[in-house]
Amino acid sequence: MRLTANNLVSAINRLPKDQWFEYVNPSNKGKVRILSVVMPEGPIYIERISYRGDKQFKTQASISDKMLWRLANALQPKIPINVDRLFAGSYNTRSVLETLIAHSPEFYWCMPGRIELSNSTQEIKRGHKHIVWLPDQSHRNGALEEFETDMVISEIPSSSAIYEALQLPNVLTDGMDIHVARRHLQIQIALVFIGYSLGFRTWIARNDQGFTYNNKKIVELDGVIVKLEAERLLASFDQAIHAAMHIDCIWFRNGRFMPAVIEVEHSTGIDSGLTRMKRFKDQLPAFLTRWVIVAPDEDRDKVISKASAPLYSDMKVSFFPYSAVDELYALCQKRKLSNKAVNEEFLDCFMEPVMAQIQT
Repeated sequence: MRLTANNLVSAINRLPKDQWFEYVNPSNKGKVRILSVVMPEGPIYIERISYRGDKQFKTQASISDKMLWRLANALQPKIPINVDRLFAGSYNTRSVLETLIAHSPEFYWCMPGRIELSNSTQEIKRGHKHIVWLPDQSHRNGALEEFETDMVISEIPSSSAIYEALQLPNVLTDGMDIHVARRHLQIQIALVFIGYSLGFRTWIARNDQGFTYNNKKIVELDGVIVKLEAERLLASFDQAIHAAMHIDCIWFRNGRFMPAVIEVEHSTGIDSGLTRMKRFKDQLPAFLTRWVIVAPDEDRDKVISKASAPLYSDMKVSFFPYSAVDELYALCQKRKLSNKAVNEEFLDCFMEPVMAQIQT
């Protein structure tokens, strides 16, 4: 089960508009109410009351679609989420979002225990406030309900994906926004690193090979294929080689296998990526591989909608969200994963089959 920003916005929109809601944190004596909700994915406009000494202040603010997507992507059934930790102290409306969600029927607040390590000893202490999504039970809309739990949480420091300096021209010839292009190339570089860690060689789209990353051309990075036509797997298929030249990323293994064909897309380019992969597939004999769209987490619904079209049904496309790429990249950096430590199917844990979502 997955939540989207649309789900969270819909839940908040069903809350009473004339009600002042108390914060989850009992030490916060302020209150918040909803002014308006922009469907389907926000923003949400709110008013809040705060106190400084004996004085009361009213201010207005908004909860952005980015905040909503970030929380939606983090929520899983029955898994407590520390909202302050999720947002790393950023966004001054994080407690407001936590409050509104906690007043929605499928969401509860809870206080799981906290494992604290001191030298070699382990102690369970009273935890911090969390919210938890319980889709199989619900409380009254607009009420704040605690979920009593014996769970304990060991808060492991999060892994960060580190990207070195990436040099881009001030103006791109294809007209792409510079920030979009930078993120696109960072993801491609992460895919190169992931592939190299798992024993794959990686083809990067010809038009992206000349960019500079960490003082090296991308084509000079370890594991990057210089000449696609030299790949033994494709040597007999000239049309397939031609069709693959501008595909963002293709992984090869042992000269005999192709673990994945990957397009890195934003919402406006999902169709073009699917079309490139389909054209490539049609020039090859049938054999096992993964056809993958990598896109921002908030584009999940768009990817599923477009990739489930009958034209692409034979590819059985998977969605690989940016956050999962970053997570796997960070894991490879931190834990030095290799093809000796994990098998190829490990990748499937980070990807979501499109057709499985359509069937459910």
